[in-house]
Amino acid sequence: MKWIGVAALLLCSTGALAQEQEKKDDTLKKAGTIATQPARDVGIDKDKIPDVLQQAVEDPYKRPPLRSCKALKTSLEELNAVLGPDFTVGQKANENRTGKIAEAVGKTIVNSIIPFRGLVREISGAAPAERRLEAAVTAGIARRGYLRGLADAKGCKIMSPPPTAQEKADEPKK
Repeated sequence: MKWIGVAALLLCSTGALAQEQEKKDDTLKKAGTIATQPARDVGIDKDKIPDVLQQAVEDPYKRPPLRSCKALKTSLEELNAVLGPDFTVGQKANENRTGKIAEAVGKTIVNSIIPFRGLVREISGAAPAERRLEAAVTAGIARRGYLRGLADAKGCKIMSPPPTAQEKADEPKK
């Protein structure tokens, strides 16, 4: 009986550690993005549009050459790898208010380094490049929805992505 309690304790602590590591990784990624913003503003560091999104820009509703469930699932996985996980039914919005405030303060400080930032971004080409990237992401989201619709119409069993550790922890107990 003691072993069951120890095993349960280990499982709970492992889940908490994984959740904490996810938060740290996300925070470090955001900090890196904020810190490198001036380099993107002057056009030194430009984000490359992934090929799968570039193809979506050209025609988000183009019929895929292979319409098997396996091919549709592969196409969806490629888009998910670039765009992040798709929406899942019943997923709760999880907002870290303190983290959002800290992020906003960091962005404000870093973005104030370059005077006339908006003008600099237009002249350097950073603003148009960002608009192209945003358009590509929008086309990728449209493409993903189109492919999911095709898969659903075909009767494919394409599952929503599995819930993250945070989503599992937030689920109501039954």
